[in-house]
Amino acid sequence: MTPETTAPAEARTFEGLHEWALEAARAADQGLGRDTVVIDVGDVLSVTDLFVITSGANRRQVRAIVDDVEQMVAVAGGPRPLRVEGAERSEMVGGHLWILLDYAGFVVHVFDEESRAHYDLERLWSDRPRIPFDGG
Repeated sequence: MTPETTAPAEARTFEGLHEWALEAARAADQGLGRDTVVIDVGDVLSVTDLFVITSGANRRQVRAIVDDVEQMVAVAGGPRPLRVEGAERSEMVGGHLWILLDYAGFVVHVFDEESRAHYDLERLWSDRPRIPFDGG
């Protein structure tokens, strides 16, 4: 179960969102996440500022990454996701597994490796800057 928390006011600023997105990336990367990246999409998308993209080798690893991200962001005092999409279908309906954690200001995409290669968000957003983080 993910700890309850109320995000501090600074989490609603770009700097606060930036820190929570980096915390999510670190959580994914320290766990089972592979090739975790943070991409700044704020100048071209109105719905969010940052994407965190990572993948796991199988369904269990994807679920563990999602759980780790939710827990570590909350423990660090960050917000809970507004919604989680794809979790109910984590049994790989149609052969693809993609779980999205929507924190409004940033979105965490957790794929299995095949789905990540198929959707290739890094290529789609290749013209956007990547944000370095310790561990990435």
